[in-house]
Amino acid sequence: MRKRGSRRTPLRLKLALQGGGAHGAFTWGVLDRLLEEDWIDISAISGTSAGAMNAAALTSGLATGGRDGARETLEAFWRKIGSYGPANADVHSLLELVLSPLRPDRMLPRSVVSQSARVISPYDANPLGFNPLQLVLEETLDIEAIRSWPLTLYVTATHVRTGEARVFSGKEISVAVLLASACLPSLFHAIEIDGELYWDGGYTGNPSMMPLVADAEPYDILLVQVSPIERPSVPRNALAIADREKEIAFNAPLIRDLRTIAELQHQARSRSSTDSRARSWTRRSRLRSIARHSSILSQRFHRIASSSMSDRDGSSKMNVDWEFLTTLRDEGRHTAGDFLSRHGDDIGRRGSLDLPSSYHRNSRHLGIAG
Repeated sequence: MRKRGSRRTPLRLKLALQGGGAHGAFTWGVLDRLLEEDWIDISAISGTSAGAMNAAALTSGLATGGRDGARETLEAFWRKIGSYGPANADVHSLLELVLSPLRPDRMLPRSVVSQSARVISPYDANPLGFNPLQLVLEETLDIEAIRSWPLTLYVTATHVRTGEARVFSGKEISVAVLLASACLPSLFHAIEIDGELYWDGGYTGNPSMMPLVADAEPYDILLVQVSPIERPSVPRNALAIADREKEIAFNAPLIRDLRTIAELQHQARSRSSTDSRARSWTRRSRLRSIARHSSILSQRFHRIASSSMSDRDGSSKMNVDWEFLTTLRDEGRHTAGDFLSRHGDDIGRRGSLDLPSSYHRNSRHLGIAG
């Protein structure tokens, strides 16, 4: 890759940011490093839960202070997370009050809180619906600036009544939308938006990839993953099993999207198959199909992920100690720097992640490699 500071034609890059609680601080580090490269023009972001928070902080900062402003806003957001404690930490306190007769002498261990959250409704433990994340968002983000900035932001939440994904964008973005995208139903009241209730977007799109591939123009799309798809061992205790169960569930929508895109790219590459099917179609349908396949094939995919996430269990997603958050940030910066060294020159030219090879139904899924 060219040395930092060298002159390079700006290239548009779309980002897909996965959610994962406090592990989202890894994505903070990735974004912080990418913002140092003035040739990278971030044009759209799809984010869910912590990924949506990072996306909103970046967009708010860009709108009000450029690249330096984006880096400052990201840091301010995570500092607030550390100072207030994340949503989970406050629910920990609420559950502690509920369960205080069991352990009046000291703080309840995180394992007890995790188990309690499975049997105690947040409507009982937190009847007023207090959500400290709302304070963090209101104090660090400029929502109007986000709405007016040309960067397109897509935020996914899950519609409780139908169980389907709802992707918010443009003028729809609000504090409530961001809260909905990160609303774990075992911890918080469902978020009401326009008379409908929403839960965490991780159940249905983590993050949603399809909005990023809809454009006819060729783009580079960079996926930042924080939740391991593969684990080297099978969990044995109840908490580890529950953590892995949730991890699989929250990765499933992403794998589905990647496999869909891989299948479309595979079909676009298979001229013989396309030609044989096209014989029975009308000319207009054939042209539309060719245009659709050409568009999907022209998208260049990349991925940043860290194998170190596999060394951390699910409970660390609740850890908002500043030292832990900055450790994740530094890992994100290092991993992004390594990606730029290896694949920076690929951006704008070719993808560094071959989806048909990794995710096509006839290929073995390759986890976080790439």
